Amino acid sequence: MLANHPAQPHVIALSDNIGFARANTLAAKSARGRYILLLNPDTVVLDGAIDRLVAFARAQPQARIWGGRTVFADGSLNPSSCWGRMTPWNLICRATGLTGVFPNSELFNSEAFGGWPRDTVRQVDFVSGCFFLIEKDLWDRLGGFDALFFIYGEEADLCLRAHAFGAKPMVTPHATIIHYGGASERARADKMVRLLSAKASCVPRSRNSAASRSASNWRWASSSASMRCACSLLTSCWTCIARRASASSASSERAHASFSNRSASTCWYA
Repeated sequence: MLANHPAQPHVIALSDNIGFARANTLAAKSARGRYILLLNPDTVVLDGAIDRLVAFARAQPQARIWGGRTVFADGSLNPSSCWGRMTPWNLICRATGLTGVFPNSELFNSEAFGGWPRDTVRQVDFVSGCFFLIEKDLWDRLGGFDALFFIYGEEADLCLRAHAFGAKPMVTPHATIIHYGGASERARADKMVRLLSAKASCVPRSRNSAASRSASNWRWASSSASMRCACSLLTSCWTCIARRASASSASSERAHASFSNRSASTCWYA
């Protein structure tokens, strides 16, 4: 169907699901423009969001990585468009349940920016791969996503590495899309298991760019051992939750398919 589209896209047909990271890195090799845009297949672009995001990138070139605002189908906020850096403190808050008790607190839910409704322009640590714009030159210098990550965590790793090249990722509320992913409780539990596992992989890798960071950020990196332990504990807890949810639902296979579909994310270039 795509091959017959009037835009005559370059279709790369793969026999196996090689994962979100490897698939997009492969597709990006065909890009010839100034920017590379990653857009999930489970999204709907609203009000010229892509053009608005490119305009934002041109107005804020120092960021080098840009993202927009994501909402669910009913228009409510989907906060997964961006994230803060993982620290020992927010891991403790999540492990002890403080994040769940005070979800709108910047103190106890700092990784998700508390109750910030994503309605203002802001510099962030990570932009989600569901709607992710990056300079092609920076992408090439970074070598794209690391193949270590099959799904989830690859954009966090890339943003961490991009900081060493002066990138300061930013998001804008003026480029909004609908992102259906992870709308159900069961899907969120399964996603959290995968996400925490991926984040645990990012922790030791943060040491690689420690020399380019401030002293405070270096101290954050130096505590990676405790963070990995916390990630392991959280992953175990969420695994139990996901298993219980899957056992009580006959649709668990469909949920797994929705995660696999992320590797089919569209790679655009402008």
